[in-house]
Amino acid sequence: MLRIENIRKTFNPGTVNEKIALDGVDLVLNDGEFVTVIGSNGAGKSTLLNAIAGVWLVDEGKIFIDDTDVTKLSEDRRAQYIGRVFQDPLMGTAADMWIEENLALAHRRGQKRGLSVGITAKEREMYRTLLKEFDLGLEDRLSTKVGLLSGGQRQALTLIMATLQSPRLLLLDEHTAALDPKTAQKVLEVTDKIIEKSHLTTFMVTHNMKDAINHGDRLLMLNDGKVILDIKGKEKKGLTVEKLLSLFEKASGEEFANDAAILG
Repeated sequence: MLRIENIRKTFNPGTVNEKIALDGVDLVLNDGEFVTVIGSNGAGKSTLLNAIAGVWLVDEGKIFIDDTDVTKLSEDRRAQYIGRVFQDPLMGTAADMWIEENLALAHRRGQKRGLSVGITAKEREMYRTLLKEFDLGLEDRLSTKVGLLSGGQRQALTLIMATLQSPRLLLLDEHTAALDPKTAQKVLEVTDKIIEKSHLTTFMVTHNMKDAINHGDRLLMLNDGKVILDIKGKEKKGLTVEKLLSLFEKASGEEFANDAAILG
């Protein structure tokens, strides 16, 4: 579903601020894989996600989504393949529109439509059923403006909107980092439900080692723009933070330097 071939990205080349952000990354995600990505600050994890999304074009290499070469496609043209949830809960929704209006925009994405024709009773019932399934307390608040929701409710709604059309690839960009621990856990529960229900191929960047270990079926660790660990199957199921730190030190020859990621 996602194939990355030897991609490289350097920021500010030829200057004193030159930074090699991606250094020959090769990666394949199979259909339905849920991959978590961890790394210390500056390791390249967000750069890799943004390269996949088309926020910027890579200097070298190729990116394929569902066997389509998207390497030179702009961010908006890649959007037809990708669902994305950002770190900031305010980015994925329209604050001045109702919950049902936000859902309708996501549901009708790519169709010739306009909200002027109204939301049908059938659509409204579908949205109510969908929200009730995830226990957000929103199923009876369809006419509530999204700007009145809590950060966790808004982020969960963004997640539902990003996956209504079953994207080829779901990108989660540290989507619980701005939430308190209890709310973050709730959003992660919703995340797991949606991914499992729709069998979505998912790429989740996180700053939290425990979340990277406890969610998904494969874990990648980046360091200095390279994938240094790729853990799945029984090995991932038996992982602990201590084991992961030990593996990191063996693979990189250095200590992991991000206390926030370790402590969660």
